Amino acid sequence: MRIMNSSAVAEALSHSDCIDTLEAAMHAVSHGGTIMPLRQYMDIPGGEGKFTLMPGYLDNPTSFGVKIVSKFPREVDSPFGSHVGAVVVFDPELGMPLAILDAAELTAIRTASASALATKILARDDSRVLAILGTGTEALHHARALVCVRDINEIRIWGRTKENAEKLAEIIRTELKVDVKVISEVKEAVSDANIVCTTTSAKTPVLKGNWLPEGSHVNLVGAAILSAAEADVDVVTRSRFFVDSRASAMAQAGELNAAIEAGLVDEKHILGEIGELLKNPEKGRTSEKDITVYKSLGVVAQDLAAGLKAYQTAQESNIGLELDW
Repeated sequence: MRIMNSSAVAEALSHSDCIDTLEAAMHAVSHGGTIMPLRQYMDIPGGEGKFTLMPGYLDNPTSFGVKIVSKFPREVDSPFGSHVGAVVVFDPELGMPLAILDAAELTAIRTASASALATKILARDDSRVLAILGTGTEALHHARALVCVRDINEIRIWGRTKENAEKLAEIIRTELKVDVKVISEVKEAVSDANIVCTTTSAKTPVLKGNWLPEGSHVNLVGAAILSAAEADVDVVTRSRFFVDSRASAMAQAGELNAAIEAGLVDEKHILGEIGELLKNPEKGRTSEKDITVYKSLGVVAQDLAAGLKAYQTAQESNIGLELDW
């Protein structure tokens, strides 16, 4: 069995490889090739910490396993991050564990890569301006992933503190060699952006639908529980709305359910899963003026596919620590 810490995962799994890997996984999600019980949360007494369990099976690439994560509120510059735990990937024939991978790094890469896959399908081909709301780990990974699928020449960063936004902007500017601007107001950041990614920890909306320009694409990423929403109901109602999993969205997508509870839309507002659009992209964006939204909740099939890909690369390149189980 191979043990892979965060640096080993980062070395073994590029965003471009992960995007390609997730295509097969998301197709399986939408075509009966997975077993994915809804994620389970357990509150940790005495604070705001949560323990999360996500078991699952994936038929392409074939694997099964579990993601085990503790989620505790932390500062942006915390060395631990918000997702502390492990993804365990098993051999489907022998039922033996193949790898234990750091969940934080794997989650960051696969989440951003899933957004990139959705962007590849839904965003206009001429998209050049990317607005990222948030300054944490996921914000950086979204910058890295989105440039893999669109020729981005300007990235705008908004954060609650200018200091954190400036730090992130400098990292992206140095690493990706693109023009990066720190914007103090969300409305200004998204005003004529082609792609918007919300990667915040906000519990209430920071993005309003009437700020979005025609033709834009939005990846809603940060809110993953029913009681939280990064975007208001206008973002939902103005858009062609797509998800990673219908079941997950109906159970846990705060933005969508707020619009449903307000009587503005119903379940049919979900026009499709990303896996359904892979073979039928014309069912996604229908015009240059459409506003499209991808609501990302994250499904364990993504973790399994990304984890198996990282493991296979690590085996070939001797990355991480191998030990007898």
